[in-house]
Amino acid sequence: MPTIGSDTLSSPPGAAPARRGAAPGLRLTALATGFVMAALDVTVVNIAGAAIQENLHASWSELTWIVDGYVLVFSSLILLGGGLANRLGAKNVYLWGMAVFFVASLGCALAPNAAALVGARLGQGVGAALFMPSSLSLLVLSFPEKRERTRMLGLWSAIVATSAGLGPSVGGLLVSAFGWQSIFFLNLPIGLVGILLTLRCVAPAEVRPVRLAVPGHVLWIAALAALSFALIEGPRLGWDAGPLLVAYAVLVVSGGALVARERRAEHLVMPWSLFRRPSFSGANLVGFLFNFALYGSMFMLALYLQHARGSSPLRAGLELLPMTIWFPLANLVYARVSARFSNGALLTFFLLIAGVASLTMTGVTSTTPYWVVAVAVGIANIGSGVISPGMTAALVDSAGPENANVAGSVLNANRQIGTLVGIAAMSVVLATVPDWNRGPAVCFLLAGAAYVGAAVAAWRLIVRPERREAANA
Repeated sequence: MPTIGSDTLSSPPGAAPARRGAAPGLRLTALATGFVMAALDVTVVNIAGAAIQENLHASWSELTWIVDGYVLVFSSLILLGGGLANRLGAKNVYLWGMAVFFVASLGCALAPNAAALVGARLGQGVGAALFMPSSLSLLVLSFPEKRERTRMLGLWSAIVATSAGLGPSVGGLLVSAFGWQSIFFLNLPIGLVGILLTLRCVAPAEVRPVRLAVPGHVLWIAALAALSFALIEGPRLGWDAGPLLVAYAVLVVSGGALVARERRAEHLVMPWSLFRRPSFSGANLVGFLFNFALYGSMFMLALYLQHARGSSPLRAGLELLPMTIWFPLANLVYARVSARFSNGALLTFFLLIAGVASLTMTGVTSTTPYWVVAVAVGIANIGSGVISPGMTAALVDSAGPENANVAGSVLNANRQIGTLVGIAAMSVVLATVPDWNRGPAVCFLLAGAAYVGAAVAAWRLIVRPERREAANA
């Protein structure tokens, strides 16, 4: 799941000049294709969930692995992907990631059963973790002039947001016309165009001999994998089953070992010292809770429309459009409102609106009029395009330009972990409360609580420091 909004506007040292003769639009297209595929895959797979369940006879836990397995690998490897980009060259790693994603998408489309689809989705997560950090880095390097770079980053963010907003409708059309496999075949021409344009139009970046914290990344991956297994398999196996007890032990041991290693190691997985800054911690907490609520509720909604209301994939995709079209629209509005209001104030305001709108749906049933659902979820999503760049800007302001790249990677990782846990939590609710007249209501309650919690975090950790800084200025 991609971050909508730029992580940094500063050119790293050693920036390579853009390749002469390559039109800016071609360079932008080359570096946006990866994010477009990743954005589409999150929202498109949601709308295809019911068809995948029916055609592959997938259980609730298998469906959750199909959606969350991708997010698990992506979130656990994205920090490592950023380090590899520095060490091996951003262009090389970007191309490798695109190639892995291309092959894994073909594997998804040809998967004969749910287990094979889960495996191919894990491969997609590896590819995304490689090309996502490199994409932004190459974009910044390709446009060294600040004014042009700012304009290109805005266009890049709008392309990604539009892809996420239109994903459900595109997915519904494809699934209805060609079957669920078509959503993965869609990645093949997009990926091929991206690879060819990158080879031709994008200049390589300088390689920096950065030492990777491989043991720390292994512990990080083990902890996230154990957490995911426990959340996804708990409803099926029972929360006190033997495999779950093993997962709990792995989570505690790997998490404890990671903390112990990070306290004494020279090369760290995360820049923990930055978390001492309230705004940095606040932006990351907001990112986790925001993605938990947004992507968890969208996962549930796609299934609710098809299972509870009997909508076809095409109709469900069209019904989701009024709820998701706000992503790109609000993203474009951010540039205007950010000049008048602080990032903390914008985050608090729009997160509170999303929380209240979600909590009004705690009485939703299978017979609730569609327009009620569309209005409530649309209002909840109306600020999403403001929240994403707002939290990124607050993070970069707190971290400072010298830490902008690593800070953006940390925020991306935390947001994807929020997506991972949010989807798993909604799946737990739907598996535990299989009644479609109660399950979605509980999911909306969880989403609303997460939005309100994020608003409180934004107020206490971002707005208050902003006010103190203004008073001391």
